[in-house]
Amino acid sequence: MISQIIFDELISFGVDFAVSVPSSLFKNLLKMLDVEPRILHVPVTREEEGVGVAAGAYLGGKTPALIIQNSGLGNSINALASLNKVFKIPLLILIAQRGGKEEKISAQIPMGKATLHLLKAIGIPYRTPKSVGQISRAFQRAKKTFFSNEIPVAVLIEMELMKGEKNRSD
Repeated sequence: MISQIIFDELISFGVDFAVSVPSSLFKNLLKMLDVEPRILHVPVTREEEGVGVAAGAYLGGKTPALIIQNSGLGNSINALASLNKVFKIPLLILIAQRGGKEEKISAQIPMGKATLHLLKAIGIPYRTPKSVGQISRAFQRAKKTFFSNEIPVAVLIEMELMKGEKNRSD
């Protein structure tokens, strides 16, 4: 299960504080975080709120991750640029990348096309694994950037990569 691989990578990364906004693609991962004692999981209502909460966690000694869908990236751009980038507050951003070729919801397509451009525009390096086998390498490279440059870094998980994911029972 891809959620288990991503979960294991978050643990390996050293994440001990995760902030999330609901995401259908990360539904299983979020359930796993809810019961994991090594990671404090804090659901929030807006992505920019998550950026602020994660920044506070980092300043308090935690290694934070923000788990969002790419449609919410636009909501967090100002906070990422004016808080994290300016004050060198690192943040792992795990993004469910919607709006690709198999997208059935037309409202997801514009942000799907804009996501990489937005990350580039504010100088956030990103990794997009194209296969399950590339997920670990993407996290390893993100970890190096996170700790050496003290800036936000993103790992994008495309909808097509999550295609075979089975939903865990509630």
